[in-house]
Amino acid sequence: MAKSHSRTGTPDSAAPFVPRKPTLRTAREAAKGCTGCDLYRRATQTVFGEGPNDAEVVFVGEQPGDAEDIAGKPFVGPAGRVFDKALEAVGIARDRVYVTNVVKHFKWEPRGKRRIHSKPRISEIRACRPWLDTELAVIKPRALVCLGATAAQALLGSAFKVSTQRGKFVDSALAPLVMATVHPSSVLRAQTDEERHRAMEEFVADLRTLAEQL
Repeated sequence: MAKSHSRTGTPDSAAPFVPRKPTLRTAREAAKGCTGCDLYRRATQTVFGEGPNDAEVVFVGEQPGDAEDIAGKPFVGPAGRVFDKALEAVGIARDRVYVTNVVKHFKWEPRGKRRIHSKPRISEIRACRPWLDTELAVIKPRALVCLGATAAQALLGSAFKVSTQRGKFVDSALAPLVMATVHPSSVLRAQTDEERHRAMEEFVADLRTLAEQL
C-alpha cells in the first residue's frame, strides 16, 4: 500500500502501518514503528492498548499521559488508579477488560520541567483511527465505553455531549452495548475533597450501569 505524506514528510494516516491480517500482537508490534502523524516525534514510544483478546469490554480514552508514555502501557498513572478503583467498586476485573486510547502517542507541552497534556487535533485523531478500528475488529467486544469527550466525539460524533449523555447506552455499530462517561482524570481535577468524592461517585454509578448489563 502506498504511503500518503503530509507536508512534514510523514504519512497522514496509520493505515499503511496496520498489518494485512492483524492480531493484537502483530498490530501492537507494528504500531511501535508508526509515524502516521507527527506526534511520534516527541513521544517516548507508542502506547498501544492492553488487555485480553477476548475482552468483553473495551474502554477508550483520549491519549496516553506522561506516566503512560514512559511505561508504554495505558492507564497506569494517577487517572489509571482512579479507573482501577472505580472498576473494583462495581466488580469489573481490570485484567478482563481492554483499555486503549484514540491516540497512541503522548501529546504534550513543556511547563518548567513538567510535560503537560495537550489535546490532540482532529487530524491527529483521524490519523490514528486505523489502530483503534483494528483493536475493535480483532476483539469484537460486547461493550464499548468512551472515557471523556474526546473519545466520545471521535467515536460517537461531534455532537455527542458527555455532560448530558453520560452513563446512558446509545445505538452504535461499534458494539452491542455502547456508552460514554467522563475520563477518570476529571475526578482528579475536582477542586475540593467534596467535589472529588461526588465526581467519583458519579463515575462509579456510570460504570455500575454497565456492570449490571454484563
